[in-house]
Amino acid sequence: MNSRPREIVLAQRNYECMFVLNSGRYASDSAGAENNLMELFERLGAEVVAKSPWQDGKLAYPVEGHRKGLHYLTYFKMDGSQMTEMSRLCKLNDLILRQMVIEHSDTLFDAMSGALLQHGKSEEEPSDAKPADGDAKPAEGEAAKKGAEPVAAS
Repeated sequence: MNSRPREIVLAQRNYECMFVLNSGRYASDSAGAENNLMELFERLGAEVVAKSPWQDGKLAYPVEGHRKGLHYLTYFKMDGSQMTEMSRLCKLNDLILRQMVIEHSDTLFDAMSGALLQHGKSEEEPSDAKPADGDAKPAEGEAAKKGAEPVAAS
């Protein structure tokens, strides 16, 4: 008989969440705002796979008196039973104006989070970078990558 306590393994589900954040608070302290969100996910026992600010701009209608907001996209894995607690914590957080959560299948989640991670990497590269061999044409992989980037509305 094993005297070691059994670990409870919870069913992790794949989620996408689009937050609408207070853009003024994010602009004044983006690192603090992102830490605020990551603490929320940590409190829920969620694993954030990909995250990125998406679009900052005028909202279609005022939300809690705010006419501007920053859309912030996250992909994460979390036990489904924590969704009610996530909703409660978001309502109590003055950084978050709104949130929308969607559950994804493994295949779609991997593709979407991978695309967001790749999009983030391509933004870090300088746009006027030249290939190392001096050839003016981009390599096949670079051309394919640029064509596959998601298009954000402006």
